[in-house]
Amino acid sequence: MKIGEVCLLTNDVPRLAAFYKELLGITDTVDDPVHQTLLAEETTLTLYNDGSLKKRQNRNISLAFTVGDMDKAYEKVLRLGAQVIEPPAARPWGAMNMSFYDPDGNPIYFRCFVD
Repeated sequence: MKIGEVCLLTNDVPRLAAFYKELLGITDTVDDPVHQTLLAEETTLTLYNDGSLKKRQNRNISLAFTVGDMDKAYEKVLRLGAQVIEPPAARPWGAMNMSFYDPDGNPIYFRCFVD
């Protein structure tokens, strides 16, 4: 069994979709204000406004992405104006990790495996 997709509930689908499209390098032109599905390699990220009020206090989910070049990924995060939680740092298990918040306050992790 595989996880088919990850869905983030938000009150502002276009804003959050624009952030993830730029972050993940996705060039689709869908601009639905209620529901957007973003396809990045093998991962499907869905953004959906279910009509309930969100308070940008998502504390029970985080997303992690594996990147090939941590320096480029970090530059992109800074260019997007995301709030950095932790800048890139080497980990004892052989990875380089960084973390930041998306516009809705979801913690996002980037990791890069060092050879």
